[in-house]
Amino acid sequence: MVDPPKWTPEAKAKLQNIPFFVRTQARERIEHLARVAELDVITVELVEQARLEFGQ
Repeated sequence: MVDPPKWTPEAKAKLQNIPFFVRTQARERIEHLARVAELDVITVELVEQARLEFGQ
């Protein structure tokens, strides 16, 4: 199994701003985007990109 990507503190803070009832799904989708993009670290920019793509 592949290790999940690491999150910067700023990206974690952004994730906490997502409503709790969709946060787990959002985390999974963001981590999926990171894997597809072959990123080892999830940044605030990726969280924002995901927010725009998913309309959150």
